[in-house]
Amino acid sequence: MGANVTDFPMLIGGEMTGSKNGQWLTSVNPANEQEIGRTPAADAADVNRAVEAGEAAQPAWNELTVLERGNLLRTVATRLRARAKELLDVEVADTGNTIGSLRADVEYAAVGLEYYAGLGSEMKGETIPASSSNLHFTLCEPYGVVGRITPFNHPILFAASRMAAPLMAGNTIVIKPAETSPLSASIFGEICREVLPKGVVNIVMGLGNPAGDALVRHPRVKRVAFTGSVATGMAIQHAAAESGVKNVTLELGGKNPLIVFPDVDLDAVAKAAVGGMNFSWQGQSCGSTSRLMVHESVYSRVLDQVADITKSLKVGNPADPSSQMGPVNSARQYEKVKYYIGQGKEQGARLVAGGNRPSGKDFERGYWIEPTIFADVQGDMRIGHEEIFGPVLSVFRWDKLDDVIKLANSTDYGLTASIWTNDLNTALKTAKRVRSGFVWINQVSAHYIGVPFGGYGNSGVGREEGLSELMSYVETKSVNIVLR
Repeated sequence: MGANVTDFPMLIGGEMTGSKNGQWLTSVNPANEQEIGRTPAADAADVNRAVEAGEAAQPAWNELTVLERGNLLRTVATRLRARAKELLDVEVADTGNTIGSLRADVEYAAVGLEYYAGLGSEMKGETIPASSSNLHFTLCEPYGVVGRITPFNHPILFAASRMAAPLMAGNTIVIKPAETSPLSASIFGEICREVLPKGVVNIVMGLGNPAGDALVRHPRVKRVAFTGSVATGMAIQHAAAESGVKNVTLELGGKNPLIVFPDVDLDAVAKAAVGGMNFSWQGQSCGSTSRLMVHESVYSRVLDQVADITKSLKVGNPADPSSQMGPVNSARQYEKVKYYIGQGKEQGARLVAGGNRPSGKDFERGYWIEPTIFADVQGDMRIGHEEIFGPVLSVFRWDKLDDVIKLANSTDYGLTASIWTNDLNTALKTAKRVRSGFVWINQVSAHYIGVPFGGYGNSGVGREEGLSELMSYVETKSVNIVLR
């Protein structure tokens, strides 16, 4: 083990701790494969400890007013910003994401906490005129202890911002971060320990099985939320169903279309296509517009511009502020992306950019892949309809509107879509016909405060980032007062 490897404990019941089993997992830097940290390899016993700590803390936490809970979350946001540099250094090394992109993640995490801190008073019941002489109304009550399983691509963003709604609703929480980028969750645990009552937030490290599976199956965790792959989301639904009746929400993958009509600024479209692919995250973003669908009258011009911009991207050390793309997150992800690049070549797509490991001594180790573009992609090709979750953009050509709508809706996914046209009528008609949960018109990638985010089809169940997320963490109690 390397000399600079540090232990990053988990948070259970207000204590930073290892697993009772004494086992640890080692994290490696995806840029050079060096060992950089160890996290506890939690098992079902550790998960049970975390749930019990949450249960013990939940009644007192729920007794606080929404103003008191909100003030505590605002303090967490302040401490998060104060430790931004430390978090950035750890996440750059642990994820491979570039430092320029990760700066925004820390800020968005703090903003998410502050947003829900101010939204608590909107958890309103209603009065119902069910009878003329009595009073009927509803109350919003928390589930108790909820589980949250976060992905590897935005660790601190998802750990911090996605705990805000359940806590404001009066729940306590057990967070399970991804095993390939868990280190920043330990620092976040230190912040939560400093600010919040013990047991309100518990962070359990470890593999998806046993730790994640134990959380999903725990009989006293009735509410579970997950962000990640479709396969894991389906496994979570199955496991939850075997262990009781639970409310499970899923924010899963996408194979998202960017539809280009011929009446737009092609320079702007080309920049948007590269930006929407999220090469700055190595394409590892569920909302990436990884299917670029260009009208045939402007196809060649847009393709050439997109290829030129992509080839100019600086791939390099993710800690260097000038780097525009780093390595993919893990060896497993690296092999997956390479496999799909091979599939694209075998099935007849035309490789116009990237597709290889970058050259040079800086790229001899690590999980490096050039930003890659395939042209003349067809919908039946695997790269045309399966999520790669890597830096691979597939470019299609189209002629008739009905054909591009059919192509856009031809996958099992339905998370995001981007429509580029200056004709408002065309834009709105297309937006209505595309089966996606989050649609941009003349924009890509942006999320807006309070606007619900989530997908159709296999892209998920439920919505996050708005009032509906907050309300998903409460149960409705109906009260009927018979007046005598």
